[in-house]
Amino acid sequence: QVQLVESGGGLVQAGGSLRLSCAASGRTFSSYAMGWFRQAPGKEREFVAAISWSGSYTSYADSVKGRFTISRDNAKIAVYLQMNSLKPEDTAVYYCAADRTLPYTGSRRPNDYEYWGQGTQVTVSS
Repeated sequence: QVQLVESGGGLVQAGGSLRLSCAASGRTFSSYAMGWFRQAPGKEREFVAAISWSGSYTSYADSVKGRFTISRDNAKIAVYLQMNSLKPEDTAVYYCAADRTLPYTGSRRPNDYEYWGQGTQVTVSS
């Protein structure tokens, strides 16, 4: 079993940066691909980024490509999301999740993820 705890959210002005962290517990962490998702009020949860179990493969939603970077440190059992050039439309609760269905790529579908954190709020003011 994997437990996930996000941190690093907050309030930032448009154009600013934030770095989200997701601390994981569980000896099988390195066998999971990891993903970041977000959910704004009144909207469905959407894919943001994913990283393979080894960290060698990453994928991004078109809306964040070139601005966000996902990374992981299996020794520290953590995954990160560096968010630059933030926009008001990035405002949402951000969740990290663990996926064992596609460990070499990570899935873009929320239903493929087995474990979820509680989320961290990111608010970008204009």
